[in-house]
Amino acid sequence: MEIKVNMIEAVALAIVVLFVGVFLKRKIKFFERFCIPAPVIGGLLFSFITLAGYCTDIFFFTIEENLKSIFMLAFFTTIGYGASFKRIKRGSKDLVILMVLVVILIILQDIIAFAIAPVFDLHPLLALCTGSVSMVGGHGTALAWGPEFEKIGIVGASGVAVAAATFGLVAGSLIGGPIGRRLIERNKLLDKQQTVDYNENTVSEENKTEKKLSKNGVIHGIYQIALAMGIGSVLSTFLQSIGLLFPIYVGALVVAALLRNISDFSGKFKIDFAEIDVIGQACLAIFLSMALMTLKLWQLAELAVPMLVMLFAQILLMIMFAYFVIFRFLDKDYDSAVITAGVCGFGMGATPNAMANMEALTFRYRPSPKAFLIVPIVGVMFADIINSAFILILVNIFK
Repeated sequence: MEIKVNMIEAVALAIVVLFVGVFLKRKIKFFERFCIPAPVIGGLLFSFITLAGYCTDIFFFTIEENLKSIFMLAFFTTIGYGASFKRIKRGSKDLVILMVLVVILIILQDIIAFAIAPVFDLHPLLALCTGSVSMVGGHGTALAWGPEFEKIGIVGASGVAVAAATFGLVAGSLIGGPIGRRLIERNKLLDKQQTVDYNENTVSEENKTEKKLSKNGVIHGIYQIALAMGIGSVLSTFLQSIGLLFPIYVGALVVAALLRNISDFSGKFKIDFAEIDVIGQACLAIFLSMALMTLKLWQLAELAVPMLVMLFAQILLMIMFAYFVIFRFLDKDYDSAVITAGVCGFGMGATPNAMANMEALTFRYRPSPKAFLIVPIVGVMFADIINSAFILILVNIFK
């Protein structure tokens, strides 16, 4: 039996799935204790239901995913509006350190893929599909580069890359929260009650009051997001026309970042960032719910043993690198633990996973403005660009 879900119904279903995730997280202590994001809980539950229908051949869903891209673009646009150079300067040291560490992570992910490939007599570029193409790259990079690999004769590259990215999306969502929680509690990081507000000055969390949002600010925020998305679409089309392969959200993110900084330095117009941030959180939750509930988990079952070996090696690498390298090379404080959880998200999946991991931690413990400033910049504006450059070099070496 085919169950058809149109794009409007898909959004409503995603919200129901999100609410189910929130409910289960409240009721099941394991999810709350290990900081598993609510969209991940609800989305994976629904994807297992669809897997059961597929395996039994009783029912299957046909879900129109058109609006998923809209929510993704809107979310990344809000990330761009948060990229203020004035704020970035205050966290520049950790930003640079994290950039260097992400470069090392990308290299290590590809080294693992290439090291295991000869054991199973696989082409290096097919192995690369389980490396940084699908791990740091996520679905966006996998969908961009898979067809390019097939053009040069790597049969099945697209399927392997997308399935590996699906595997990474799930893994990155599940390991980030527990690792961040362990770092926080093992190192007793909550004993330090001061944190830095990167919008203003050092503040005490106990005395911090929530800013009230304005109706006009929300309206203007929606306009500003839509404007950046439209101009960004033109920019993305231009980048593709000159042969640069980047995820589709890069154009909107760059345009939003430019508008934010023009506003900061010129003062000619106002960016309603507080309202934009709230809109972004809503878009993130809906997008992540849709992304996980539409996973085709049977694709993972179709992965051959060599690919599964490589992917479990990538999980082990991410856990070890996050716990023993990222946290220790930063300031080894609460913000560093939240950043580490975020890197697990985009290091094996995508930046929305990173944000969800960090939101789960900060909801349980306390805010971390520094983490929410640094991780999106590195995960989106740096990691994808550097990763694409590395992939291009490796393709020219091994094609």
